[in-house]
Amino acid sequence: MTLRLCGALVLCLFGGCTSLLPRSDESTVSAWKSYEQAQDTFDQIEPGWTTAYDLKALSLDPENNPNIAILNYSDVLRRFLVNPSVTLADLDDGVRECISAKIDCHGFEVTQKSVKKHRNGSFWLDFLGFKKETHTAGWLFNGLILVKDGVVIYKLTGGQPAILQQENSSTPLGPVQAVGDKIFGTIFP
Repeated sequence: MTLRLCGALVLCLFGGCTSLLPRSDESTVSAWKSYEQAQDTFDQIEPGWTTAYDLKALSLDPENNPNIAILNYSDVLRRFLVNPSVTLADLDDGVRECISAKIDCHGFEVTQKSVKKHRNGSFWLDFLGFKKETHTAGWLFNGLILVKDGVVIYKLTGGQPAILQQENSSTPLGPVQAVGDKIFGTIFP
């Protein structure tokens, strides 16, 4: 009777164990909750018209919005002239203007992301190393703004509006296979 009670208790405790599987949430502190919100903000920027004051109103101020990098002209130069085959003539007018202005130009690099990972499937199969299923979902936004004399002269956006990945791994021998790999890995490097 006691054995049956213990068995029932174990089944109740570990029957729906997906909540025991690992989860992670990686995101940057941001004024935007989605890729679309970040893109909408950048769509409001008009090179030649938008001012540094306007950028602050759009939450693109590195002093008040974390995770915005400030770039000097040297940083801009390294990003755009990546190898000798790319010349100044190949670049957009705004980028050339920024590089030529040297210390009178600076940039803002915005990288925002929200990625959530969680494991699916059986706790015991995952825990013992037989089968692991990882689901990843989120978004990644990149934006670059160049400002000369208090006015935006160039902008560029990119990223991934939707990240959706499913990773499945299977180890038929479970923990025994990991031990075998260690043993044979030291014998036959």
